[in-house]
Amino acid sequence: MVAAQPPVRPAWHAAEPDSAFVRLWLGFATARVCIGVALLLLLVIVKTLGSQPGVSGWLLGMCATYLLAALAVRLLVRPPRPGHAFDPQWVSSIGVDLLVFAALQLLQVGGIYYAPLFAVPVLMAAVLGSTVLALGTAAGAALLLLAEAWVLTLQVPGDLTQRFLQAGLTGIGFFALAFLAHQLALRLAREEEAGRASRRAATMQVQVNQLVIDTLTDGVLVVDPDGRVHAANPAARDLLFAPPAAPLQLDAEPAWEPLVEMARRTFAGGEAQMADIAIQRPGEAARQMYARTCLTAPQEPGGDSLCVVFLHDLREMEARLRTEKLAAMGRMSTAVAHEIRNPLAAISQANELLAEDLEQPAHRQLSAMVKQNAQRLQQIVEEILDVARVQHQAVNLSTPTLALDADVRGHCDDWIGQHRSAGRVQLALAAPGSAVWFEPDHLRRVLVNLLDNALRYASQREDAIQVATEGGEAPTLVVWSDGPGLDPAVEWHLFEPFFSSESRSSGLGLYICRQLCERHGASIGYRRGPAPAGDRRNGNAFFVAFRTAPPATATVAFARMAA
Repeated sequence: MVAAQPPVRPAWHAAEPDSAFVRLWLGFATARVCIGVALLLLLVIVKTLGSQPGVSGWLLGMCATYLLAALAVRLLVRPPRPGHAFDPQWVSSIGVDLLVFAALQLLQVGGIYYAPLFAVPVLMAAVLGSTVLALGTAAGAALLLLAEAWVLTLQVPGDLTQRFLQAGLTGIGFFALAFLAHQLALRLAREEEAGRASRRAATMQVQVNQLVIDTLTDGVLVVDPDGRVHAANPAARDLLFAPPAAPLQLDAEPAWEPLVEMARRTFAGGEAQMADIAIQRPGEAARQMYARTCLTAPQEPGGDSLCVVFLHDLREMEARLRTEKLAAMGRMSTAVAHEIRNPLAAISQANELLAEDLEQPAHRQLSAMVKQNAQRLQQIVEEILDVARVQHQAVNLSTPTLALDADVRGHCDDWIGQHRSAGRVQLALAAPGSAVWFEPDHLRRVLVNLLDNALRYASQREDAIQVATEGGEAPTLVVWSDGPGLDPAVEWHLFEPFFSSESRSSGLGLYICRQLCERHGASIGYRRGPAPAGDRRNGNAFFVAFRTAPPATATVAFARMAA
């Protein structure tokens, strides 16, 4: 069964400062002040002229008191929450109106008919109050008029039927007025709530659109026929060398002339324009970009359209194309490596067998060259296949955490023994109690790759290579070498596959390190800085920041990565 939903309350139960009902309340309060002024002036004039008896001082005082009370309500009282059936503020306004107008009508002061004044409290109750308050106020006004007719009949005998009929018809008119005004108020409340909901939806949509446009990597400009830019996202300002928040005028910068010409052709022909353009300012490198324009529909009949300019940085497009090419090259290289591995093994084995029967030094030298290049090819093949293994090998989430210092020391000792570099490598392990979540074999591969890379560029000093660890919430491994600094172009693509500054390298070592780190929730990076041992030499430092526990979403992340 579906649970019963609570009834929807009218929108005016929570009147806002800009609500139409607040403005109506202020209008009624102002009308009461005007009525008080008119009554006081009218009675003063009648008393001054002396044309009608019965205007006493206490009546003038009552009208003056009513005026002051109405003025105080208008100036000092805040608008109440509409829709209430009864509260002290309604008594201080509607109740006072009924009593004052009834007293004036009963006494017939100055021979004036005051019954139409009852329309003010009836309307106020019908528009701002509930149904009960509206009908109750109309009933009160009708009863007061009937009571006034009965009192007049007792004082001055006459046509009883005519007086009661007049009072009854007036009361019926008040009932009809209250009912119709209340229905109109309900409709206004529904329309106001619908308008408020539409405004909230429109505001939310505008905010979402603005957020999407601001986060786009492509530039977006909105230009009018005069060249004034109505909107520009941060990417467009960056591409145009424009300040972050200053207003833009396309024809104000000579460097933006290609965009001005494209916008002019778009407005003139009404068709989209596409072109490759270059934006260059003095002292800045030219930025190549692909620009595309289109016209919006006019905002009103006969109005002007706006030109939307989309700017695509060709560097980003080339980077995406390069990434796609690298991915395709990786798939092809893996397939080729599988095919090369078996013939290469046969060549190496045949060379070993042939080397056993060679006696001449020249022949042995040639056999050694074959062996050396075969080993190089074997290493390249293994690195290419490592990329495929890293991308498809599942990580064992139940792998226990390993002791960082102990594993790093063991792997470094093995590497030092293989490369006979005991004097060139210095260990500074300062995380004895740190346990990290990492496959031991994967950690060995990362550390060996970083040490091989450091050995390739380090000097011959005894402490040219330093391996350090640091504890804390995110334990860190640092492999530092005193080699020369990297070129900015090399540093930018350092961890990309098949990128290397050497012709004899496959460019896959650092890429494999990054893949292994990402699969374990760790991060790898590069910085140029001083040695971990504390001396002032600058060098190249590769650092790995580990996780101390497997991420909660590791299963999903690795499943996606394997797919």
